[in-house]
Amino acid sequence: MLNPFFNIRIADIIDILFVATMFYTASVWVKRTPAAVIVRGLFILVAVYIIARQIGLELTAWIFQGFFAIFLIIIVVIFQEELRQLFERIAVWSFASQRRSPLRSETADILTRTLADLARDKVGALVVVQGKDLLARHITGGIESDAKLSGPLLKSIFDPHSPGHDGAVIIDRDRVARFAAHLPLSKDLSQLSDVGTRHSAALGLSELTDALCLVVSEERGRISITRNSRLTAINNPQELGLQLQQFLQEKYPSAAEQKRFSIHFMRENWLAKAVTLGLAIGLWYVLVPGSERIEATFHIPVTVDNLPQDLTLESVKPSEVQATLVGPKRAFYLFDPTKLKVTVDASLADSGRRTYRISEQNVRFPKDLSLQDLSPSTLQISVSKQSAKNDQRKGLAAP
Repeated sequence: MLNPFFNIRIADIIDILFVATMFYTASVWVKRTPAAVIVRGLFILVAVYIIARQIGLELTAWIFQGFFAIFLIIIVVIFQEELRQLFERIAVWSFASQRRSPLRSETADILTRTLADLARDKVGALVVVQGKDLLARHITGGIESDAKLSGPLLKSIFDPHSPGHDGAVIIDRDRVARFAAHLPLSKDLSQLSDVGTRHSAALGLSELTDALCLVVSEERGRISITRNSRLTAINNPQELGLQLQQFLQEKYPSAAEQKRFSIHFMRENWLAKAVTLGLAIGLWYVLVPGSERIEATFHIPVTVDNLPQDLTLESVKPSEVQATLVGPKRAFYLFDPTKLKVTVDASLADSGRRTYRISEQNVRFPKDLSLQDLSPSTLQISVSKQSAKNDQRKGLAAP
C-alpha cells in the first residue's frame, strides 16, 4: 500500500532525472560562488529543524517554523547576485545554439604571442575572453568595437600613450567587442596582497562570471589569469596557450568534443551525482505519491491515568480501541503504531463500574493525521477501594 515504486510511470522517471540534474547543476554552481558557505549554513538550520521536530523540541521547532515561513524572501535577499546570474545563464542557454564557434587556434595563438610580447616589454594589459555568461551588466564605460582580433590591434590599445590602455579589452569569439572598459574590483585580499588594480579587476569579474581574464603586470612583466574566482600566475607562454585552448574548447566545443565531454561528464564526480539523484528520488517519494490521502485502521490499547491512590483498577472493557486515521501517505512512511495511545482520565472515579465516553481528545496520534472513526465510543472500567480488597483477602485467609 505504501510502496509507490511498483506503479511508477515514465513521466515520473523523467521528472526525477530533471530535478536531479537541476540539483547537481545548482550544487556545482554554488561551489564556485562565495555563497557556498551561506548555503551550508542554511542546510544546517534545516537539519536542526528536522531533528527538533522528530525529538519533540516544540519551542525550537516553533521558532524555526517562523523562520522558514519567510524563507523565500530571505533567499532572494541573500542571493540576489547569484539569482541574477542564474536567470542570465538560462537566457544564454535558450539561444546558445545560435552562437558561432570561434576560431579557437587562431584566437589562442594571437593572444599568447601578443601577451608574451607585452610581458617582455613590461606593458600592462587586461584582456577578458568571454565565456557563456553575459558581461554587459558587470562592465562600465569603454568603447564598443567589432574589430577582428589581431596582435597589432591589441598592442595599439595597450600602448601607454593610448587613452584606453588602463581599461580592459573584451574578446567575444574572435572579435574585439569593447576596449577601455572598467571591471568590478574584487575584495579577496588574500589573493590580492602583492598585485595591482588590474589583477583586482580581473579577479572581480571572474567572481561574477565564467570569463577568463588575462593580466600582464607592467611592474614585473608577469602574466596571470583569473577564472572561477582564482588568480593564477603563468610561468611561460606555452602554459598560457594551453590554458586558452582548454578554456575555448570547454566553452565552444566542436561536435566531436561535445561527445567526448558528455562521456567524461557521466564519469566525473559520480558521488555527487548519486547523492543528488537520491535526493530527487526521496523528494519525489515524499511529495508526489506521498501527497495521496489514505486511511489506515489500528488497534490501540487503553491506558487509565490519574487513578486515585485508594483505588485499584480491576478491569478495562474493551482493553483496546479500533481507530481509523486519515492523512497523506507520507505521514505513514515513518509512522510507529506503538506510539498510538488512548488515555482515560480516572481522577474522579469511585469504586464500582464506571462508563467513559472517549473521543478524539482521548487519542494520541501524529499531528499530520486526522481521526476519522473510533470504535467503540464508550468503555467501562471497574475499580475497587484498596481497603475493602485487603479486608476481603484477610477474611479468606482466616481459619
